[in-house]
Amino acid sequence: MTAPEETQAAEEQSAPVQPEEPETAGEAPAEAVSVEDLGLTERAASGETEDSRLRAVIEAAIYITDEPLQPKQIAEALAQPQERIDAILASLVEEYSRPERGLSIRELAGGYKMGTKAEHHEDLRAFVKKLKPQLKLSLAALETLAVIAYKQPITAPEIMEIRGVQGAGVLKTLLDRKLITAAGRKAVVGKPVLYKTTKEFLIQFGLKDLSELPTLKEFEEISRLALGDESDLAPDTVPPVDGASAVEAAAAAEGGDAERVGSEAAGEASTEAAEANNAAGEGAAGSETASESEAGTEADAEEANAVSS
Repeated sequence: MTAPEETQAAEEQSAPVQPEEPETAGEAPAEAVSVEDLGLTERAASGETEDSRLRAVIEAAIYITDEPLQPKQIAEALAQPQERIDAILASLVEEYSRPERGLSIRELAGGYKMGTKAEHHEDLRAFVKKLKPQLKLSLAALETLAVIAYKQPITAPEIMEIRGVQGAGVLKTLLDRKLITAAGRKAVVGKPVLYKTTKEFLIQFGLKDLSELPTLKEFEEISRLALGDESDLAPDTVPPVDGASAVEAAAAAEGGDAERVGSEAAGEASTEAAEANNAAGEGAAGSETASESEAGTEADAEEANAVSS
C-alpha cells in the first residue's frame, strides 16, 4: 500500500460514522410546521382584539349610566356569556383600584358604578368651588349670538333688523359673559359699534375655529331629518309643486278670489237695489195715503159748509 492510500484509509477510520435513518417506503420526509402556518398567532391576536373591544364597551357603559349597571344587563345587551362579563368586570375593578387612578369602579347594590375615589373628595370639592357657573342663555341671547357668529362683524341695528326686536339688554348679557366683544366701529353715519365672537365663545361651544360652525346646508339636512322624508308625510299633506304649477295655482287662487269678490259685490248690489225698491214702494204708499187723507179732509170740509148753509 502506497503512502497516499494509507493516508486516505486513516482519514476514513477517524471520521465519525453517521447513523443511517431507516427509509420508509412510499413516504416523503416530514416538514416542520410553524405556529404561524397553523394560524394560531392570528387567532390569538383576533381573540385579544375582541376581548379588548368588549372590555372598552363595558367600561364606557359603566361610565355613562347613572344607576349601578348589573352584570346580567350587560350580558343580555351584548349577547355575551355571564362568565365572560364577570371576568372582565373583575379585571376592570382591579385596574381602577390602582393608586394612580383617579376614578374607581365599585360594586354597589348588585351592580357596578364608576365614581371618584373617596381620598380625593376634599381636593375635588375645593376645585369645584373655583369653577365658573354653568353657562345658561335665554332663547333671545342664543338667537343674537347666532346672528353675530354667522354675520360678524355686525352692528346692533343690523342685528335688530334681522331679529325684528330690540336687543340692547341681550347684547349687554353677551358682553358680560365675554362671548362677544367690540370689533371697532362701522364707517357709516353714526359709526355704530361692530360686534364679534370671542375665544370664550369657541371654548363654550367646543369649536376649534369659526369654520366648524354648521353650514346652512347642514341645518337643512337636520331639519329634513327632524321633519321626516316626503314619504313619511300624512296622506292629506299637499306635496310641493314646481314653479309653473305654483304660478298656475296662484293664478287660479287669484281667479277664485276675483269670482268670490265679484259675487259678493253683485250680492251687495242686488241687496241695495232691493232696499231701494222697498224704499220707493214705501214712499209711493205714503204718498197715496197722504192723497187719500187730503181727499177725505176736503170732503169733510164740503159737508161742513153744506150743513152750515
